[in-house]
Amino acid sequence: MHTSTTSTAVLTPWSAAQLQQATQGYWLNGRTPSTEIKRILTDSRHAEAGDAFLALKGERFDAHDFVAQVAASGCQVAIVSQPVDADIFQLVVPDTRLALGHLGAYRRAQYPDLKVIALTGSSGKTTTKEMLGSILSRLAPTLITRGNLNNDLGVPMMLLELRPEHQYAVMELGASHQGEIDYTSQLVQPQVAGIINIGTAHLGEFGGREGICRAKSEIYAHIVADGCSIVPAADDFADSIRQAVRTEQQLSFGNGGEVFATDIELQPQSARFQLHTPQGVRAVDLPFAGEHNIQNATAAAAFALAIGIGLDDIVAGLEQAQGAKGRLNFIQHGAHLLIDDTYNANPTSMRAAGEVLAQQEGIRVMVIGDIGELGASAAIEHYKLGRDLVSLKGLNFVVAVGEFAPASQEGARSTQYGKKLQAFLNQEQALPFLISLVETHQPQSMSFLFKGSRYTHMETLMTALMEKL
Repeated sequence: MHTSTTSTAVLTPWSAAQLQQATQGYWLNGRTPSTEIKRILTDSRHAEAGDAFLALKGERFDAHDFVAQVAASGCQVAIVSQPVDADIFQLVVPDTRLALGHLGAYRRAQYPDLKVIALTGSSGKTTTKEMLGSILSRLAPTLITRGNLNNDLGVPMMLLELRPEHQYAVMELGASHQGEIDYTSQLVQPQVAGIINIGTAHLGEFGGREGICRAKSEIYAHIVADGCSIVPAADDFADSIRQAVRTEQQLSFGNGGEVFATDIELQPQSARFQLHTPQGVRAVDLPFAGEHNIQNATAAAAFALAIGIGLDDIVAGLEQAQGAKGRLNFIQHGAHLLIDDTYNANPTSMRAAGEVLAQQEGIRVMVIGDIGELGASAAIEHYKLGRDLVSLKGLNFVVAVGEFAPASQEGARSTQYGKKLQAFLNQEQALPFLISLVETHQPQSMSFLFKGSRYTHMETLMTALMEKL
């Protein structure tokens, strides 16, 4: 965990008895700390007096190796799966990863009046979460999943940050394998939960979209009995999703659903539409670009309605929402516009980003990095992406960077617009071409959009270009 994942707010302390009760572990040699534990953390670099250090084991690391080090830095408590030779109070548990889940679930259970929304999907999760955060945090203190803390470790870490003043929580749940969402949604115990869409992200792990649908549909298993399931009406897996719903109450969004948008006007950096809901119709000025973000807004509205928020508050929250860093952030740099969409990518979100760029001014250049986690279908997915992006009316150039750039180039060449796409194996090769594009088109303004999977760090190339402009 990096420093950005630690909150500065004062957390509810734990007693030694609570830690033992939550984890069902035992205190080594019966020695228990007499003082309260202010927080539980997994990053040895930040462990200090008053903390409990939870030693996780991964494929390539074992944090038990750092227990002596945290003891030396003043931390008095460690949660371990085997006793360690160190002068520190040790709570021994069968599995520290599961113990983290038990601790998160224990903290969640301490707040029975908390209203919790859980959401998952292949694309749009983070933006929908930010929109919901904007709606709810206007009304009361709200815990919102930070960064990518949406897996079997991140979700309980977020639950550990619950405080008595929180009235709402918006939890994003990710799936990188079958059973993960079943596990995290059981910890979260949401009143309202649902899927935004079934796309092509993580195709490799699930062996096809049916597998993705099964994995994401696990979110419906742990909604409280009188809660509400949210369903994407327009998704091509909507029927399969509905079969997974177990609550009596459900609410659908999107075309053909109960919450939907009409009279859509797309502007370069925003959108307007009429929001239709069972509680009435309202005009919305959304400070997000692209039709896909209108879908995210209708999803956010459905989740908020299901948890009891009024329509006026929903509209006010949507109109004040801000995008997450690296999610279609517009940066005006002199005469040129740079759109930072580098947070992550999948085939669906790549095409949506291309549509947004096509709306901008001047010469439009889309710079794409590789998309990860596509497994055996990686080459064909990049081929289709190259084909589709160069065919988008309004894109002047596509610059593909990375191992699969040649596959994108092949796709582009299968159309009459093949010359629009240039392929480079790395950022160092791509940068001089981008600079030459600016030079040859002066004094015209240009709009660049940068996007790729997280590991490609496309923001590095964007920053390098900005320094040369």
